Amino acid sequence: MSNDVDKPALPLTLVHSNPWEALRKFTAARIALGRSGASLPTDEVMRFGMAHAQARDAVHQPFNSEELEPELHALGLQTLRVDSAAADRTTYLCRPDLGRKLSATSREFLQQRHGEPADLLLVVADGLSSKAVHRQAVPLITALLPYLRQLEIKLGPVVLAHQSRVALGDDIAEVMKARAVAILIGERPGLSSPDSLGIYMTWGPHTRRLESERNCISNVRPEGLDYPQAAFKLAWLLEQAFHRRLSGVNLKDESDNPALHGKIRPLDHGGDVLNHRI
Repeated sequence: MSNDVDKPALPLTLVHSNPWEALRKFTAARIALGRSGASLPTDEVMRFGMAHAQARDAVHQPFNSEELEPELHALGLQTLRVDSAAADRTTYLCRPDLGRKLSATSREFLQQRHGEPADLLLVVADGLSSKAVHRQAVPLITALLPYLRQLEIKLGPVVLAHQSRVALGDDIAEVMKARAVAILIGERPGLSSPDSLGIYMTWGPHTRRLESERNCISNVRPEGLDYPQAAFKLAWLLEQAFHRRLSGVNLKDESDNPALHGKIRPLDHGGDVLNHRI
């Protein structure tokens, strides 16, 4: 009869491999964080604190529109600066309704402008992440301009909007009598994406438009939807909107289907048409 005392002890494994660990290379989402006892490891707690601080900074960082103006002028674009009815950042965060309409001074400024109404207005707005606007807006507009030339869409001045919510684009476009508006706005920061830009396109903009009457393109940034892809999606939606006179839930984004491409085709970085197989 064998003696259990003489049997070699099984090795004690203190660290167990996490089957999710291999998936971390595919996403910035907070997965496979591990644990130390009943808590998170110290390095993950510190990473969370850093991500939270970056998100807060993105919300509160002031929008310095003067920095963007020279870059936009270099693209041959005119610019205008406006403010919403939210007088400061604290008011903006506490009163979303004020961020959806122009201040009295900005409304009067736009009303006094004389000129032929544009087909399209681009509004660059701080939203909830001015960091996103500073990083993503100009590269996106640069990628979009060749498509607008192909579509022969007359572009108005680029409006730089402070303390802005999405609906402010409709108010601006209604005052300036534009046929369509696309507002490029900083999205609510996530713990892995403090600099994500959103695009909201509206056909026939006015202040009574519903959220369902806009098309949204989200997560525009190099780590998400890159500039060439986002620019083509927006151009495709604009082509359809001008042809069908609508936007929102009645205009489905089918830009990924080459069979439904119209006048425009995806361009490479040099402005040449990319070949797509159906």
